[in-house]
Amino acid sequence: MSVGAQLTVTDMRRAARHPVDHKVIGEHRRLGDLHMHIVNISAHGFMVDGDLPLTRGERVVIRLPHVGRIEAHLIWVTEGRGGFQFERIVRPDDFFALIDTLQPNPRLRRTR
Repeated sequence: MSVGAQLTVTDMRRAARHPVDHKVIGEHRRLGDLHMHIVNISAHGFMVDGDLPLTRGERVVIRLPHVGRIEAHLIWVTEGRGGFQFERIVRPDDFFALIDTLQPNPRLRRTR
């Protein structure tokens, strides 16, 4: 039996991504704390900018407002950016509250 999120990369690309500017500390089992800068987020995952000392498939745990601790694994990394997929889909009500917190400018929020 497979463990973890069962989303395909194609499914993730259809999800609405919201621009944000949010710094988090990711917990990695081998490297410890990793400082990351989230630049966009969806209910399925997020993208960070900056160099990452990680390879595809590695996992981190982050803490997000209204969502709490959530695990994500690295799907892709290229040219100073990386895309992570959450281990679970964030519930819509929690996700909208998260966006309202991380993107306070209503003109930059996508329509719901």
